[in-house]
Amino acid sequence: MRLSLRRSRSRELSGISGTARVDRRTRTLVKRAQPGDIAIIDHVDIDRGAASALVEARVAAVINLAPSISGRYPNLGPEVLIEAGVALIDGVQAKVFSAVNEGDEIRVEGDTIYQGDVAIGSGRRHDAESVAAALEASRDGMASQLEAFSTNAIEHLRREQDMLLDGEGVPPLDTAVEGRQVLIVVRAFDYRSDLRALKTYIKENSPVLIGVDGGADALIEAGYRPDLVVTDGDEISDLALRCGAEVVAVATADGRVRGSDRVDRLGVSYATIATGGTVEDAAMLVAHAHHAELIVVAGSHSTLVEFLDQGRSGMATSFLTRATVGSRLVHAKAVAPLYHNRIRGWMVLLLLVLALAAVAAAIGTTPVGQDWWEDIKRWSVDVVGWGRERMS
Repeated sequence: MRLSLRRSRSRELSGISGTARVDRRTRTLVKRAQPGDIAIIDHVDIDRGAASALVEARVAAVINLAPSISGRYPNLGPEVLIEAGVALIDGVQAKVFSAVNEGDEIRVEGDTIYQGDVAIGSGRRHDAESVAAALEASRDGMASQLEAFSTNAIEHLRREQDMLLDGEGVPPLDTAVEGRQVLIVVRAFDYRSDLRALKTYIKENSPVLIGVDGGADALIEAGYRPDLVVTDGDEISDLALRCGAEVVAVATADGRVRGSDRVDRLGVSYATIATGGTVEDAAMLVAHAHHAELIVVAGSHSTLVEFLDQGRSGMATSFLTRATVGSRLVHAKAVAPLYHNRIRGWMVLLLLVLALAAVAAAIGTTPVGQDWWEDIKRWSVDVVGWGRERMS
């Protein structure tokens, strides 16, 4: 324990040096980040999904101009960063954003940021204790967030009740969904572990595989090919768009598809669904409107804090979508245990073979068994001799 503390203190004193990656949008920045880079962002209430993406990119430090925990609700991102050993400094002066260019070499020492030997800004350096205290204090803000949450849900219901209740505006599909199970993959929370845990489920049920934006890439990385991709053109690779899956593009209320230029450039045909909800909501509504037997969601949020942790009022629409889908919807974490430690067919066969071998061995120790064994050996010799004669 003392050795680890010495190392931690030594690292803080010597500082963290790395290449700067600068972007106000965290999800855009992580696409360019390399191991050891220092991310400079402007992200109020870093959510768990963004933090996990930064950890996966293996950045050494995160410099945040905005408060990483504003106190509105107990967001989960800072805790993810600290537990992964990523240095987190927030409340940094806005001038840092303009002073540092993409690719510059910078250094973090304590709570101060250096460019060369010049200090260009400072903020608050978080540790496990400061994050825990801030999260505890932020629980008082939950009530006001819930009030805003419910208001947004009512507004969304008024705007899109026809789609929610009757499936109006959901496009027809070439992919056969009716009566089949559907697996919707979102690249957000624990999606890799969810997919690993669902390996047997996928093999036994052959569900329709729907990738939501980067969830399509997650399926491909896991060795699957999506049957359907639902996207707004963001956070998805060209490979996933051109993997051969049917594509449904999510449009705004006025029918505009944000990533249409890119999809058209790739020569990918697509249907559209216009909704004010999230891309994940659109995928659920498509599966529901086409009468899926069961809808399993992997890599998605499931608790109230996780919904709020997305940091946008539109997450209220997800509650309505889940209420619409109702009993057909199951989270991957509920399905996986049903297929965990199950007795497989090959295991049953192996047990049967071992049991027969044990019975044969037991019989072989009796006089009758020994007579049988001698008969079997004589019969084997006769069969071998007959075979040789036929071959000569």
